[in-house]
Amino acid sequence: MNMGADVGIVRSTGKVVGAKLTRNEICQINKLVEAGLYLNPSDFIREAVREKLASIKVIEYRDVDCETAKKEVAGYFQMKDEAYASDASTDLQLDYELVCNIMDDLEKEGKMETVE
Repeated sequence: MNMGADVGIVRSTGKVVGAKLTRNEICQINKLVEAGLYLNPSDFIREAVREKLASIKVIEYRDVDCETAKKEVAGYFQMKDEAYASDASTDLQLDYELVCNIMDDLEKEGKMETVE
């Protein structure tokens, strides 16, 4: 009577992609493999690709009218006290240039001041 779980090998689907590396890059990768940090060069390359993909943040901007965006930006800076335009753009999912223009308008209206 077999009480153990059935274990099978699940084959992941993938595609082999060729990449041309310099001799120096290959030597550096091989040294890392020899040091035991990676199983093989492919292991290093897979991890490098995953890290790079994870570091790239794709921001989708919302399509909102200017008045709504202005209210959101004003509220954002009231809540945060201090923040960069890029932070507001990312957090509110609004176009960076639009946020900068709104900040200029709010400053002219005396509702916001720039800290240097």
